[in-house]
Amino acid sequence: MQEVYDFLKKAKTYYLATVEGDQPRVRPFGTVNVFDGKLYIQTGKAKDVSKQIAANPRVEICAFDPADGAWIRVQATAVEDPRREARKSMLDAYPSLRGRYSEDDGNTQVLYLKDAVAVFAGFGKEPKTVKF
Repeated sequence: MQEVYDFLKKAKTYYLATVEGDQPRVRPFGTVNVFDGKLYIQTGKAKDVSKQIAANPRVEICAFDPADGAWIRVQATAVEDPRREARKSMLDAYPSLRGRYSEDDGNTQVLYLKDAVAVFAGFGKEPKTVKF
């Protein structure tokens, strides 16, 4: 899990895929945090992405590191963590979000990745799979 976290932090932007009915939806994300031994992402409950995850929690993340031509794909189930401590940990890791989010605003949502399978790959590199 730490290797996945490190890759996503280094990439800075990753792309989260969900589905809405039969239509795939992909958008850029930047928040990733480790809390209580789990890998977390963050969004707002008012956003469509939150509603899509509620309807179908299976997600996929993809990120690319142009410095070494490597990428990662992470398949997982996104599980909401309702604990205030989880929201606070994410917002403490990303203080710039505090202008739009608060751990007590009723909108901030943190989700951890469950049953995750990450595949690290790159041009001319042997793929490596990590499960957490």
